[in-house]
Amino acid sequence: MMYRFLTIAQHQQLWQNGSPENFEKDHVPVVKLFYPGTGCTWLLTEIDPDEPRLAFGLCDLGMGFPELGYVDLNEMDSVKIKGIWSIERDLDFKGKYPISVYASAARMVDHITEDDTVLIQHVPKKWPGYKP
Repeated sequence: MMYRFLTIAQHQQLWQNGSPENFEKDHVPVVKLFYPGTGCTWLLTEIDPDEPRLAFGLCDLGMGFPELGYVDLNEMDSVKIKGIWSIERDLDFKGKYPISVYASAARMVDHITEDDTVLIQHVPKKWPGYKP
């Protein structure tokens, strides 16, 4: 199933990242989703091929406890906030680091961040893109 908040290319990349040969890799987030007017944000890295409605990523419900886990895309697509807002894609988001970096930084600042000065502190020195 395609979701209105994912482009075809994003959907394909999420599927590819979720394929058995890519299982348990530390993927760079493919897409950032959010509910306007709330602190709810998700950085998604892959779709479970056995359960195509489930996506894995960093989940932040705006309560100070971001965590890695699965979300139900069907549920996300059906929820309306205050009866009008539905999930949106951040059109400017471009993942730069593996999801483990975003997760580690989010735990430190209690929310998902794109601040490079915070994120770079969590990049492993062995990562190919590492630049101190």
